[in-house]
Amino acid sequence: MIGTITNTATIIIGSVVGAVLHTGIKEKYKTTLYTGLGLASLAIGLNATISHFSESEYPVLFILSLAIGGVTGTAIDIDGRFRKLVGKFSKEKDGKTLADGLATAILLYCIGPLSMLGPVLSALKSDNTFLFTNATLDFVSATIFASTYGVGMVLAAPVLFCWQGMFYLIARLSSSAISDALMAELLIVGGLMITASGLSLLNIKDCKVLNLLPALLVPVVWFVIKYCVGM
Repeated sequence: MIGTITNTATIIIGSVVGAVLHTGIKEKYKTTLYTGLGLASLAIGLNATISHFSESEYPVLFILSLAIGGVTGTAIDIDGRFRKLVGKFSKEKDGKTLADGLATAILLYCIGPLSMLGPVLSALKSDNTFLFTNATLDFVSATIFASTYGVGMVLAAPVLFCWQGMFYLIARLSSSAISDALMAELLIVGGLMITASGLSLLNIKDCKVLNLLPALLVPVVWFVIKYCVGM
């Protein structure tokens, strides 16, 4: 798991660096950096979604996933609960809170081809290229996030480690458990969630992306049902 460990370490280091440089970066530069990060999120998210449409066996599954997942997440109020939890340990500054930063960063770090396919390739072929590339991108992102939200952004690191570790362990235990078809559906839904995060970074629309998290479970449940019925 050297790739995942490296990726986790770069987020920690980037968060510390960003927090240290916090007072040295003028607000106008932070705004420019966030505009760039928001545009990058839109590009990464849309690319993940559009590039995997052709691989989807169920073209409407992502719509059902977002609908079912969104309603479920809103009913549970994941976004509200998360903000209240993080809010106990942080204060709002310039209209921004640590919860805002963590919500966006976690999605950007975890949902994407590099972060999801990387652990699988590492487990099956000992190829860490995707993870090392992702680590470089996450270092830059972590530095930018921490320059605004503070060193608390380091909390995204253990989430990434558990996320990638899950894919790694599943791939090691059963190479067929994470099929290409399932991965394609997850990347389509996840890509749209990253796109939504980009809209938030650009102050265009607060999509409350955390409430959409259950959408990632819908394709998994669908494929489990399909597998059981097939048996």
